[in-house]
Amino acid sequence: MAISVVLTVLGTVMAPILLKWMGTPEEVMALSVDYFAIYFAGISGLIMYNLFSGIMRAVGDSKHPLYFLIASSILNVFLDLLFIAVLGWGVAGAAYATIFSQMISALLALITLCRQNGATKLVLSKVRFQLEPLKAVIRYGIPTGVQNSIISLANVVVQSNINAFGPEAMAGCGAYSKLEGFAFLPIMSFNMAISTFVGQNIGAKDYERTLKGAKFGILCGVISCELVGLIFFLFAPQFISIFDQNPAVIAYGADRARCNALFYFLLAYTHAVSAVMRGGGKPDVPMYVMMITWCAIRVGFLVVTAPLHNVWLVYWVYPLTWFLSSCFFAWYYPRKTWLYPKELHRSIQENKQELAKVDTLSEKKMLNTPCGSGKCRMNPCSSDE
Repeated sequence: MAISVVLTVLGTVMAPILLKWMGTPEEVMALSVDYFAIYFAGISGLIMYNLFSGIMRAVGDSKHPLYFLIASSILNVFLDLLFIAVLGWGVAGAAYATIFSQMISALLALITLCRQNGATKLVLSKVRFQLEPLKAVIRYGIPTGVQNSIISLANVVVQSNINAFGPEAMAGCGAYSKLEGFAFLPIMSFNMAISTFVGQNIGAKDYERTLKGAKFGILCGVISCELVGLIFFLFAPQFISIFDQNPAVIAYGADRARCNALFYFLLAYTHAVSAVMRGGGKPDVPMYVMMITWCAIRVGFLVVTAPLHNVWLVYWVYPLTWFLSSCFFAWYYPRKTWLYPKELHRSIQENKQELAKVDTLSEKKMLNTPCGSGKCRMNPCSSDE
């Protein structure tokens, strides 16, 4: 709660400054400030939901957070249509829809925890700060927090480039971002389950089960997300038109959807392997990868291509950086340094080296064995030779 209060104050105060840095057009500046002021005023709902759902997943309850997330997303879209299309509240209506849906998901998660029995039962009157658990939370939480913050800053740069193309581009890409939230549903759901599963099984030293579960989770996340992306690609104009009937807005939104949607499998793979790393106690690995690919390279690409003033280059920066991060994780994941403790991993590597030496010596010995002895690696000589 303390963090949510700080973010609310900072977000409300810094919103006009950040929007100016992003190059927001003056004609939409007032509306943008109103949106961020309302959004940050209700950000506690998002923070509380993530906190409560993390507790439930830690004990293997991944169903309730998923149900609450789906309900919140559907409610958000419904309230967008109600507040904007029916009541005519405009941008403020979109902000109210977002914070209200987040509050509902947080409330549902809180009620669930209060009604549970056992170690995770939440008794509000007994909530206290405890130093040792807090240290562990900070140790594993800071890298993920830094990662998400840096990615958000990079996305601010992306948005500032989109803003340069006018209000229609802003509205079209904004509508696409709303739809993209549905693509993130399978990613978020499987990733949360993967982190919990990997952490629990590594703790139990069941490494074979950990590998099987991680592979299954990655595969499910990639396939389900790509199917959503295919649907977006095929019906992008129809989906964007739900939010705005302006042909220019629809064109911008549909173009971005068709540029990005078919590459959702790369996005899903990066997030899934990152979840495995976090579950394996190595949250710093995805943090560094995201800092380099999704932040430094993404921003650098936009800075270099900005003089060309081509919105398609802004769209393509996402698939490009997804591809780069996926390439690294495709190389790093099979090495399994995330799976075993350092001592055990070192022992396994040493054993592999010893076995390789034995195999090499054995092979040399067999090759040096005279032909016809029955022990050589070559085909035995026939009796006619």
